[in-house]
Amino acid sequence: MQPDTSMNRSGTVCSIPVKNFIRRVREFHGATAPGVILGGYMVDLAYRHLPKGDILLDALSETRTCLPDAIQLLTPCTIGNGWLKVLDLGKFALCLYDKSSGGGIRVFVDTERLKPFPEIKAWFFKLKTKKEQYLEVLLDEIQTAGSQICGVMPVKLRPEIFEVRRRGPFRVCPICHESYPAQHGDCCLDCSGKTPYLI
Repeated sequence: MQPDTSMNRSGTVCSIPVKNFIRRVREFHGATAPGVILGGYMVDLAYRHLPKGDILLDALSETRTCLPDAIQLLTPCTIGNGWLKVLDLGKFALCLYDKSSGGGIRVFVDTERLKPFPEIKAWFFKLKTKKEQYLEVLLDEIQTAGSQICGVMPVKLRPEIFEVRRRGPFRVCPICHESYPAQHGDCCLDCSGKTPYLI
């Protein structure tokens, strides 16, 4: 797991000027989230290490916080189209990979490389409360650091992660009369007691 040394020095994130990217983050995420902005540099780094040529791209986020939004903003992979999977391992890492082979590039925050960036380190490890942080200083430091605080490594995903799962037929639930996947059994998961709602 070698740290990346090919820092993005172009003032862009995936060919988008940084100021425009930050504006898009604010509009999409609802706030100027440092994690989404850092995630943009991570997506950019993954793209730069993918093999050249046409590949059908999927993505994996190892956290459900911030990184999925960066992936959705900068790639064709979304939760809605099924090309983005979120496997909440609690790590600030992502992977862009070839959906047919499972081979890809994993990018992660290399904690050893945070030492020269005290604001990022304090934010990343939650050493300061949100009130104690200065957002502008943190954002400036993220832009200065870019992808140089990230490590990059080639990976191969386990088949059960990247293989396409077909949904199969649907039924109408005899209790609530809504459609549901037939593989769930004689009634929908809601009516079998697995509802997320307090009724």
